[in-house]
Amino acid sequence: MSTLVKSAFTPAYISTATTTQVKTGNGVLHAIVVGETSAGAISIINNTAGSTVNIGTLKASIAEGTYFFNVNFSAGLRIITAGASKITVLYE
Repeated sequence: MSTLVKSAFTPAYISTATTTQVKTGNGVLHAIVVGETSAGAISIINNTAGSTVNIGTLKASIAEGTYFFNVNFSAGLRIITAGASKITVLYE
C-alpha cells in the first residue's frame, strides 16, 4: 500500500503596507498566519491586477492567529495589506 504525503506549503512573508503578487496562475491558498496586526485590512484577491476582493478580507487589527482558507485560485494570488501587519501567506 502506498501512502501519499502532502508536501509543505510555500510561505510568503509580508511586513509592510503594500500590494504583493504572491503567485501568478492557479494554486491553493492554504492559510494566512497573522503574527502582528496594524490598523489596516488585509485583502485577498484571485487576480494579477486590481483591488477587487473576491476571496476574502481580514479586518483591520484582527487578532493574531492562523486563518485557514483552503481555497483554489485561478488567475493568481494577490494580497493587499493596508497597514504594516506582519503576515505569512501559505500557498501552493
